[in-house]
Amino acid sequence: MYVVGYKVRGIAVLNNVMYVVCYGSSITRYSADTLSPISEDIHVEGMTHPKDMAACRHDGQLYVLAESKCIYRVSTQVPSQYEQWLTVQSTGVVRGISVTSRRVLVTSDPRSLHQYNTTDRQLLRVVQLPQFVTRLLHAVESTRETFIIGHTSTAQSKRQFAVSKRCSLSSYYNILYVSPVSEH
Repeated sequence: MYVVGYKVRGIAVLNNVMYVVCYGSSITRYSADTLSPISEDIHVEGMTHPKDMAACRHDGQLYVLAESKCIYRVSTQVPSQYEQWLTVQSTGVVRGISVTSRRVLVTSDPRSLHQYNTTDRQLLRVVQLPQFVTRLLHAVESTRETFIIGHTSTAQSKRQFAVSKRCSLSSYYNILYVSPVSEH
C-alpha cells in the first residue's frame, strides 16, 4: 500500500484501523490487517497543514497537530465528530505529538515539551531540554513518567542524531542511542 500525490504527515492505529493524515484536511482510514481503504475519509473543516497525529486508546480519539499550533481532537466513530481542541502555548515551531492515556505531549523548538491533560486541556508542564539539543524531533512519555526524546546533536557532536531519556522530575539525561557522526 502507498499513498500517491500526498505528503503523509501522520499515522496512527486504533482498534485495528490505521488512520493516515496527509497535507490537507482529511484523514483516510485503512484496515490495519489488509491495508485496504475502509469507509469515507474524515474531513476536518478548518484544519490545514497537519504536522503529526496520535491516537488515544483510552478515549478513542485522534489528536492531530497542525502547523498553526492547533490540536484537533477527532472522533473515530462514524459519523466522525471533531473540534479544535486547544492551541499549543509555545513561542517556537511545533514538531510532533504523542498521547498517553491521560496526557498529550507536544514537541516544540526551541527545545521544549508541552504536556497537557486530555480531560480538562490544562497545561501540566513545560519541560526545557539541554542546550546541546539543537533540534527536537519527537518525544513520547513512558508509563513511568519519563520522556523518550529523539533529537539532533549531543554534547559530543552537533552532527549526531540521538535518542535520550529524561526523568520527568529531574534534569538527569541518559543517552540511549547515538548515530554515527554524519559526514555531511
